[in-house]
Amino acid sequence: MVYFNNDYAEGCHPKILEALARTNLEQTPGYGEDPYCRQAADKIRRACQREDAAVHFLVGGTQTNLTVIAAALRPHQGVLCAVSGHINGHETGAVEAAGHKILTLPSSNGKITAAQVEEAVNAHRADPSFEHAVQPKMVYISNPTELGTLYSRDELEALSQTCRGMGLYLFLDGARLGYGLTAPDNDVSMADLARLCDVFSIGGTKVGALFGEAVVMGNPALAEDFRYLIKQRGGMLAKGRLLGIQFDTLMTDGLYLAIAGHAVAMARQLRQTLMELGIPLLVPGCTNQVFAILPDRILERLARQFVFCEWKRVDDGHRAVRFCTSWATREADVLALCQALRECLQCVH
Repeated sequence: MVYFNNDYAEGCHPKILEALARTNLEQTPGYGEDPYCRQAADKIRRACQREDAAVHFLVGGTQTNLTVIAAALRPHQGVLCAVSGHINGHETGAVEAAGHKILTLPSSNGKITAAQVEEAVNAHRADPSFEHAVQPKMVYISNPTELGTLYSRDELEALSQTCRGMGLYLFLDGARLGYGLTAPDNDVSMADLARLCDVFSIGGTKVGALFGEAVVMGNPALAEDFRYLIKQRGGMLAKGRLLGIQFDTLMTDGLYLAIAGHAVAMARQLRQTLMELGIPLLVPGCTNQVFAILPDRILERLARQFVFCEWKRVDDGHRAVRFCTSWATREADVLALCQALRECLQCVH
């Protein structure tokens, strides 16, 4: 079977494995106070053009999201996000279990707008019984989104301006950030994110690392006492250098963007084949996630050889499925999937 259902099925990039093996018997301070974490943090700050940013390393994406949100919000405050947002649909209520309500906004393409945020906040403030409702205090977005779509710099500028004008924090989940930064339609840099967001994450788990996420905080109000929250939420890894080594490797010689770019190229090859075959896409995209709408009978044939993610039923005879490429996806596997699609369509017709 060839797996196209997730972008974290493989282990880690060989350079990371080599670095972990090479440093295996080193003795360093724990809990992220080691030289590797410091080096990785410095490299991230330089990429962000923010020498004043606080950088922390956590183990996983869900842990990162709930810890950041818990650090930012008081007990009566909640976080605005798209109804399709990862924290709403794929984290088993982790944020709400931490005591903060998710305030969802409708979205057809995985994104929300500055106008939606402004409308939601103004509606809360205009409510005579406002103290009986959860107060919006943070906006959560992901880039790429759950549907593989991207925010443009203009969209982020508008969201940032609205959040700052209304006293809200802007948090960008970058679990798949590398695949967004290297997408052909992207016009956003890490420096833009550091400038426009109060906090954002850089995903390692899905982009070449065994595990790990980096949190970049440009807002000093959020950075204060954040290590207490990391510890309290179970995110302070005793062998913290395992995170530092991985991010230090990813951020050296452009490795992070190079391997992410490979995944985007593999997805582009698959997307081009789908277009040539007249197979519709659920949403347009340019990152490593491809959402194809296929007949059930074709999907049944493909499932004998490939593993993909069931996304949604479109009608009685068609489903939308997600194919994910990754930093480790082999071109031979993409070509095999493309050929299988051609053969399936020929059999059907």
